[in-house]
Amino acid sequence: MPQIIQLPYGTCEIMAELPAGYAVDFVTPRMLKPADDPATIVRNAVYSPLGAVRPPRARQTVAIAINDKTRPVPHQHLLPPVLQGMRHAGVRDEDVLFIIATGTHPRMEGAEYEAILPSEILERYRVICHDAGDEANLTFLGETARGTPVQINSDYLAADYRIVIGNIEPHQFQGFSGGVKSAAIGLAGAKTINHNHAMMRDPNARLGEYEANPARQDVEEIGRLIGIDFAVNALLNGEKQIVRALAGDPFAVMRAGIPEARVLYQAPVDASFDLMIASPGGHPKDINIYQAQKGMAHAAAVTKSGGVLILCAACPEGSGSIDYETWMMNPPMRSHEAVFERFEREGFQVGRHKAFQVSRDAARCHTMLVSELDEEFVRALLLHPQPELQTAIDRALEKLPCDARIGVMPAANATMAVLQHM
Repeated sequence: MPQIIQLPYGTCEIMAELPAGYAVDFVTPRMLKPADDPATIVRNAVYSPLGAVRPPRARQTVAIAINDKTRPVPHQHLLPPVLQGMRHAGVRDEDVLFIIATGTHPRMEGAEYEAILPSEILERYRVICHDAGDEANLTFLGETARGTPVQINSDYLAADYRIVIGNIEPHQFQGFSGGVKSAAIGLAGAKTINHNHAMMRDPNARLGEYEANPARQDVEEIGRLIGIDFAVNALLNGEKQIVRALAGDPFAVMRAGIPEARVLYQAPVDASFDLMIASPGGHPKDINIYQAQKGMAHAAAVTKSGGVLILCAACPEGSGSIDYETWMMNPPMRSHEAVFERFEREGFQVGRHKAFQVSRDAARCHTMLVSELDEEFVRALLLHPQPELQTAIDRALEKLPCDARIGVMPAANATMAVLQHM
């Protein structure tokens, strides 16, 4: 019988049918059930912190770095215990500042804040959005051992006590997100982010690598220069539900969280696939190409060279980077080889680095995109637009042998697929 598959797509799902006779493997994070009472496990983590931490004191100012709309951080569960603890310590609401850590992502406007923060927090606390290009509101802290010039949001640095909130999950070249990264990258200046992200070309700057990863270790050094007092991080299952919470010293949180993240997100794969059908995981992981590319990279890692990758990503907000679009279209990039040549000639720049990342995988795997984007726009990004998932599957199977090995990754951004036989 044909097999029906469902994949997250924006805020809903899309379905398609695979013909009978094909072997299909689902490559997913471990299907752990969510915490029965997420508020309690977060509160327990906050009140039993990891590492040596000091609580805030009365009359201190506090700055809290939170992720933007591109990250499914469950702020509604992570923030209340933190804010309650500060009130008990004597910190006044008017002395607390939330800063949305956008990094070089587009700035969020005030009307969008309710997409990431509960209304009771917006009504009670001051919230601002970081601007990586606003050098007047950046403070230079020196250089890291790897030569990264460290410019950080001045409002964050001005606070007496600094907190980061986020998730620990796989990251295609930082190894893992979490810990200090929300501030060290999310609240950094463009020059800082550009120099750090240029390290993605190092062989050790890869998915799941932490200790030997130069990009991630550079982030840790930036975090130490900033001086971050407290971190609260969540581990989420494939449904973006909390299964674990960790809090305390941000470096202790990472040391404890990474082994658990490996158990949760790592998925063994016996051999590469002829056809991989992947979704970044739905909204907000597929809010734009900039974010959806991460799922593409994770899926391509276990797709055969010359195989087909179908990426299902709604991308309601387009590419996610004007610089990326402009670079690809002025002059128009006609091939992946042209992307590689120009990128090497002009040097690394955040934004246009997304062109390199897309071409790196699309040059090796025939990559189809099922999205809400205009077809000509998709072609300009050197991807192959498809009107619907079923059409993409039918066209892909026409190119492949009858014994093609098919994989499905419904939560590709959060999946660390590991080949067991190289």
